[in-house]
Amino acid sequence: MIKVEGHKNLFRDEKTGAIVNCDNNAYEDYVEMKRRNNDKQAELDSMKREINELKSLLNDLASKITS
Repeated sequence: MIKVEGHKNLFRDEKTGAIVNCDNNAYEDYVEMKRRNNDKQAELDSMKREINELKSLLNDLASKITS
């Protein structure tokens, strides 16, 4: 691989011409950030389901009170 000028972690693959980032720390940081974002999204989705369930229970309770 050929080092890309001005970039300490970038290399060009001689066969394909692709630019390859060899910064393992940045990749690990990215993977960890992605995992945290997925966890946050899962928690948010769970909270949305719980809120919808609570709304449904409140509607059922309100309809029983007014009946």
